[in-house]
Amino acid sequence: MSRILVTETIADAGLERLRAAGHEVDQRLGLSPAELLDAIGGASGLIVRSATQVTAELLARADRLVVVGRAGIGLDNVDVEAATRAGVMVCNAPESNSLSAAEHTMALLLAQARNVPQAHAALVAGRWERAKWEGVELADKTLGIVGLGRIGSLVAQRAAAFGMRIIAHDPFVSPEAAKRINVDLVDLDTLVATADFLTLHLAKTPETVGLIGKELLAKAKPSLRIVNVARGGIVDEAALAEAAREGRIGGAAVDVFDMEPTTESPLFDVPSIVVTPHLGASTREAQDKAGVTVAEQVVLALAGEFVPFAVNVDAAEVSETLRPFVPLAEHLGAIFSGLVDAVPAVVDVELRGSIAKDDTRVAVLAAVKGLLSAQTDVPVSYVNALDLAAERGIEVRTITAPAQDHVNIIRISGGGHSVAGRLSGLDESHRISELDAHALDIHPSVNMVVIRNLDMPGMVGVVGAMLGDAGINISNMHIGESGDGVEALMVVATSGPVSPAVQDALRAHEHVRFVRAITIT
Repeated sequence: MSRILVTETIADAGLERLRAAGHEVDQRLGLSPAELLDAIGGASGLIVRSATQVTAELLARADRLVVVGRAGIGLDNVDVEAATRAGVMVCNAPESNSLSAAEHTMALLLAQARNVPQAHAALVAGRWERAKWEGVELADKTLGIVGLGRIGSLVAQRAAAFGMRIIAHDPFVSPEAAKRINVDLVDLDTLVATADFLTLHLAKTPETVGLIGKELLAKAKPSLRIVNVARGGIVDEAALAEAAREGRIGGAAVDVFDMEPTTESPLFDVPSIVVTPHLGASTREAQDKAGVTVAEQVVLALAGEFVPFAVNVDAAEVSETLRPFVPLAEHLGAIFSGLVDAVPAVVDVELRGSIAKDDTRVAVLAAVKGLLSAQTDVPVSYVNALDLAAERGIEVRTITAPAQDHVNIIRISGGGHSVAGRLSGLDESHRISELDAHALDIHPSVNMVVIRNLDMPGMVGVVGAMLGDAGINISNMHIGESGDGVEALMVVATSGPVSPAVQDALRAHEHVRFVRAITIT
């Protein structure tokens, strides 16, 4: 029997599932950070929702902790990296609120179209304002969906029942996969310029923060109405408020905010904007499913069994040879994701050397997890990675070349791009050894810019000057030559993200052939 500390309210059925497995449930609600540090001692399991902060300090204090379970999808309040270093498994309930989020999107879509909250507020305040709050129909309107993952697809199905035409932008969904649910894929600018309604269903990453901002809103048709039930920060709240107030868009409905909880936002005083306090997952059914699901994951973890929704791999059954290469594979997948502009129809994951003699499935799953983690509206685990790839029309092929005398290499390729890596030194640090057929030897950085240019004198100075003029510090640089000697490739590690404007300036140089900024979360 193990002690499981539960710091927030979860479904009674979930608590009973823990007790039925023979565990002691120690439910303590409303603990302060100091009280939590005292309570974690001796606990084998910890179950939280969104309020409890699972920090590196807390994990260091835990002397027997095996698993942290998050009753919900998001893991913003859990330091997964620190947990992994401490050997603590982290699991969640990634499918628990998809339906609730999709339904809340539809609720806000209708509320925005028919001005339901505004009319209600006026009537209960004693004002009959029938003419003022005239709405619009959904039928025959165009819905633009940004992020056609699980929740986005559910929204598409429901919107179709209202007679809407559906278009979507998602570079990691193939046109064939979109067609299967009667959705046409378009680029983001076309979507914003065409759509009457726009809904967001994507992860919050450095690339998506501020995605819906002043520049993009300037391209919208005046009737556009935006709905965000995804993550706060994807929409620039000030820019959205200004566009709605000035009538440059028709309105918005927002469930998530930059800072939460909050009672202050520029969105709150705009009559054409509907707001709710992060209710996307707030249904009885979603909370029940989340509580039961996370309890089942914790029970499996404490029993030493396979945990389907573990977000940091339990490599207990991975061979000692392959184990250190699993995080490398995920790292390479994230780099490949940043390298490509759109989904490749086929992605090859290749393992060469002695690591290819073992069961390579976990390494392949890790590569796909890294590839998709920043591109989908639900967390990617080692169990759902291939299913999510299939949903997006991506075929993942495994290639193995077992040879004892070969250096152990993992390569990911597809769509005309490739990245390969290896481990180096006693500390087994990650090294990029190849990128787009150019030989390299560089440690990957959080922020990098990849530049392919004609192999001629002075290009390093050109790039350095342009980045310097933009206030971007270069922390490392490596030049890779191609086999034909015509082109060279620069991988530049930078102090911060390289903005789209700086990327465009680099692309405009007559000798530059390709520019891509990569940020790895």
